[in-house]
Parts: sequence; structure tokens; C-alpha cells
Amino acid sequence: MLTFDVLFYEIRERENRKRPFELRWRVGKTPHSRSFLTKTLADGRRAELLSAVNRGEPFDPVSGLPASELRKQQQTSWFEHAKKHAEVKWPHGSAKERAARADGLATLTPALVSDQRGAPPPRVLRRALSCWAFNFSEHTPEPPEVVTAALAWIARKSVPISQLEDSDTIREALQAITLKLDGTRAADNTINRKYATFSGALRYAVERKLLTTNPLKFVDWSPPETETEIDWRYVPAPRQARDLVEASRTLGRRGLHLSTFYGCINWAATRPSEARNLRLPDFVLPETGWGLIVAPGSSPGVGSRWTNDGLPFEERGLKHRARSATRDIPIPAVFVRMVREHVDEFGLGPDGRIFQAAEGGLLTSHETSAVWKQVRELVLAPEQVATPLAAVAYDLRAACISGWLAAGLDPVEVARRAGHSVAVLYQFYAKVLNGRREHSNALIERFLDKEYDQ
Repeated sequence: MLTFDVLFYEIRERENRKRPFELRWRVGKTPHSRSFLTKTLADGRRAELLSAVNRGEPFDPVSGLPASELRKQQQTSWFEHAKKHAEVKWPHGSAKERAARADGLATLTPALVSDQRGAPPPRVLRRALSCWAFNFSEHTPEPPEVVTAALAWIARKSVPISQLEDSDTIREALQAITLKLDGTRAADNTINRKYATFSGALRYAVERKLLTTNPLKFVDWSPPETETEIDWRYVPAPRQARDLVEASRTLGRRGLHLSTFYGCINWAATRPSEARNLRLPDFVLPETGWGLIVAPGSSPGVGSRWTNDGLPFEERGLKHRARSATRDIPIPAVFVRMVREHVDEFGLGPDGRIFQAAEGGLLTSHETSAVWKQVRELVLAPEQVATPLAAVAYDLRAACISGWLAAGLDPVEVARRAGHSVAVLYQFYAKVLNGRREHSNALIERFLDKEYDQ
């Protein structure tokens, strides 16, 4: 129980001590003392405690501290709160969300410290935070000593969360999310993602009543605007996309296998993670004519640290849909034949998947990217290879969707096949849709002329 019964003694000097000047005081019946290197330091601390007495503050008999210092000492630190936030979110988040949240918090936390004395190297601290402090996987290995030391340092130095009510402290964190570890500016999308992580953690602090309101509202700072529309200079034309897929067939047996994977993106507009997840029962493959894919989900690669089962891929539902939802995508005869030939040539993986890694198991993005790099060098001119034209196989999806729009499909049907909302389709494919405006106007005019002539 706090008390106003506080008594101070004269500072005494003790010889042969590392810190010879001892400040002594009593709170209630409990004696307290603290030693200092110089008498000036001891006098300064005595003056601080006397100021608390003069302000009418009660003292804590156990710690010997005035109430104001006791509250600060007992406050939750930003680091403790950030760990709690990540832990609460962990069970309900996807593996990618977990990894992104940990990365954002690991960027913010080193900026929210009292000082940098004794700080570990930035890369060591970032890894310690993202892979251990904000990771709650049962499959995470024991941290090495360097990680343990880094986490002990950040635990000591982390500011109390109440300090985030100060705008200068908030700006330190905001500055941190704009920079990469090498000090250069981060990508706008990365800044936006980490800003969202920061805002979410602060909202959770309000929920826990550690803060009265989200302090971001009072800081004149906004995340950068990002360009959502696709840069059509670097999307391959339909013929170019077909040539890229066909070229992969010339790169040995591995290229032949992956040509069907690339074809799935090019003719069905599947996301790579959706194509990776496909099994033979997900296809309707008639002898002639159009077939069908009934996409049941996706298998994004996220790293074994972030999944519940310790595998490098996570079984998930389709993007922005319920876990049990499917999406049917009609596929042209050229791709139907391709899939039939692929199954005849390569069979199925042990778990029934159409596509598998060269050494067995799940197909990795590293493997598909390595072959795609060779494909670009085969098809594109050297000056094109030096640009982002068809930089990744995912660009085939944009080529497919824009082709559907150019062919005159209803945007609602295009959005359904692509697994987009109509709003997102218009946001990303505005130029293609605008390019169809004159054609649409001509159709309306033709209809009206016909009606008016009657």
C-alpha cells in the first residue's frame, strides 16, 4: 500500500566501492538505498525523489519509488504489446498474414526504444523479432544465443506504450517503415502494408485500454498512394504469351512439365497458387472442344515457419472467398489437349496434384521462376529482357484477362472467371475496359438506329 511516510538520510561515501556514494531513504518501515559513481549523481537522484514528495506523491514501500515512477515501471512496453498482438492474431490468420504482420512489427519495434546503446546489428535484430518474437509456430526451433541476446536487449530498451501518445515517437516508427535495412526507401506497397500493421497494433492497444485513442489520427502523415492499375507496357500480348508458353516446352523435360503450369495461368487466368493446388478431378477434359476447371482452393508458398503443420505451403480456400467455395473456369481446346498430354506424360503427384516439383513434392515458386527466366531469354529480344515485360509467369494472368475483355466478354463474367470482384476488375483493367468503350458505343448506336428505322 502506498504511503506518504518517507524519510531521506544524508548521502554517505563508502571507500573501496565501485560506486562509493550511497543515497539512502526509508518508505514506511522499509529502508532503500542506491549507489552512484559521483556525489553529483546521487544528489540529482535525491532531488528527483524530494520533488515527488513536494508534489504530494505517495511512495511504494516495496520498490521505494514514488507513484508516478511506479506507474511507468509497471507499464506495458511496446515490445510486450506487439508480441501480445501477434499472438492474439496468430490462430485466425493465414500463413501469409502471419509472416506479413511479423515483418511489419519487426520493422517498427527497433525504432521504439529508449536509446541505441548496446544495440545488436540491425539484421540480427530484425531476424530475431520476425522469426522468434512474433512467431508462435510449434515448429520454430530454439533460438541461437545471438537471437536470445538481441531479444533481451529489445525487451530492456522498448519504450512504454504510453510514450506512443507523443507524436515524435510515432514519427520515429513511421520513418522506420519507409526504409529498407540498407537505408534506401521501401516500395510504396510495402510501406502501406506496414502502416496497416502499425495501425492494427495501435487499435488493439486501445482495445486493451493501454491507449485512449489511436495516436495515428493526430499525426500529419499519410502512407503513399499506390498505382493499382496494371502497367500495360509490360503485359505480354496474346501471341507473345502463347510463344512464351510454347518456348518452355523446348527446355527439356522440366520445361515441358512446367509449360502446362504456365498454360494454366495463360488460358485459365489461374493464380500460380491456384494452379499449384489442382488435382485431376478438378478438370473436365473432353476429347474435343472446351473443357472446365473447377478450382477448389490454392496452395501459396509461405515458408514452414508460418504454417500450422510446418510445411512450406498452406492449403487455403480461393482468394476472398469462403473456404469451401469453388470457381469454375471454362478452358479452350488448346489447353484441354495440353493437360491431357501432360497427365499421359508425367502422371500425377503422390497426392494427386497435376504439377509437382522436379524432386517430388509441391512445386515451388523458386523452380517456376528459374525456368521462366530461361523462357524470357528464348522469346524476348535482349532489350525486352532488360525491361519488366513478362517479368514473372503471373503476368500471363493479366494477358489472359485482358484478352477476355478484348474479345467482348461481359466484365461481370470476366470478373467471375478471374476470381475478382467487378470493382477490382475495373480498378486494375481500366485501360482495357476504356478501350472497349468505342466498340460498345457503336453497338448501342447500331441497335438504336435499327429501332428508330422501324
